[in-house]
Amino acid sequence: MSGQPVSSNLVCEPFSESDIEGAHALSLQIRWPHRDDDWRFAAAAGHGFVVREGRTVVGTALCWPWGERGATLGLVIVAADQQGRGIGRMLMERLLEALGPRMTVLHATEAGQPLYEKLGFRKIGLLHQYQGDSARAPIVEPPPGERLRALEPGDTPRVIELASRASGLDRTALMPPLLDVADGVALVRGDTVLGFALLRPFGRGHVIGPVAVAAHDGLQMQRAQALISNRLAANPDAFTRIDTPAEHGLGPWLEAIGLARVDTIPKMSRNGEPEHDPDVLQFAIVNQALG
Repeated sequence: MSGQPVSSNLVCEPFSESDIEGAHALSLQIRWPHRDDDWRFAAAAGHGFVVREGRTVVGTALCWPWGERGATLGLVIVAADQQGRGIGRMLMERLLEALGPRMTVLHATEAGQPLYEKLGFRKIGLLHQYQGDSARAPIVEPPPGERLRALEPGDTPRVIELASRASGLDRTALMPPLLDVADGVALVRGDTVLGFALLRPFGRGHVIGPVAVAAHDGLQMQRAQALISNRLAANPDAFTRIDTPAEHGLGPWLEAIGLARVDTIPKMSRNGEPEHDPDVLQFAIVNQALG
């Protein structure tokens, strides 16, 4: 597969660390905010393919298997002057061949959605993107008997459990490296972690996510707001982004505290859907590629 020509002057190969500089330049061309460090983290967590014309990266697509049955894919980019040459379809077909029968999730751009539908993906939800640098969130107190504290190394297994149950994807491989680059807070009752939120550098500033909370008693919104307001207070007057599933209804509160909704995109899946645990909700995702 490595080095197989797409046409006489286009070559598709497995994505490697040496492609990060070219991939970053390509994402800047289409005004995506990813830093080279964001590409580096994504590439280290998964694998994918790159298309070059000569030495210039003109197409990318990455995927991330999670456990034995699930996966996400993203960072599917084709240079504007290369549109219409079948690069996007070829990259997607390579990824789907590599993933096989896994249930696979992606967040689609408007331009990419028709292709994804042709490849067997169907819409299963919506994702709202909020961001801004002037959010003013009053501190939201957690429910009675619960408190916030910094995440500790011993919390990692519980964080993995909550993140996996909330997303419907096995987060065993993802959370440890994510925790290494994030500043996290836990919501606890006694010794039990009921939720968590991470704040980390990403794109133009910082991103809050994932945010996962217990939801079995109807207090999930208060828990989510307590966690998010805490992370915003830890990052005052700084550009912050949060991507939240539309169905959980966090949007009106985010707008009220000064974060503007800048995009809404479809969540799509193939070979089934994630099996979310209704007792744990994901109020913010990691990012649109990793889910």
